[in-house]
Amino acid sequence: MKTVLVSAVALIDIDGRILLAQRPEGKAMAGLWEFPGGKVEAGETPEHALIRELEEELGINTWQSCLAPLTFASHSYDDFHLLMPLFACRKWEGTPMSKENQSLKWVFARDLKNYPMPAADIPLIPVLRDLL
Repeated sequence: MKTVLVSAVALIDIDGRILLAQRPEGKAMAGLWEFPGGKVEAGETPEHALIRELEEELGINTWQSCLAPLTFASHSYDDFHLLMPLFACRKWEGTPMSKENQSLKWVFARDLKNYPMPAADIPLIPVLRDLL
């Protein structure tokens, strides 16, 4: 089974809310809510991939020093195994905007359970609830 490395972030605003992105139509798992991020490309670290993805997907900039490793997901789907480090980030430059046709929503950690998410993301919710 192929292992896919994806880097994700819990962007946390001044009010303690977390940014979720809804997967757009036409993509696998369309309609589910997830933490922003994406695949780690060859030669990239998870942190550099996340910095690149945040600029591409949301139009914001952050720095490696602002990405705090929080936890990770390890989950087997039917055709691949996902390994996903999750970072917490409280400092970035710019205002997150949808650049890839995804809906965005700021959500309190206690309310994350109300948003349908990919199976790999669900075990991350209690970690974020405990953090915030």
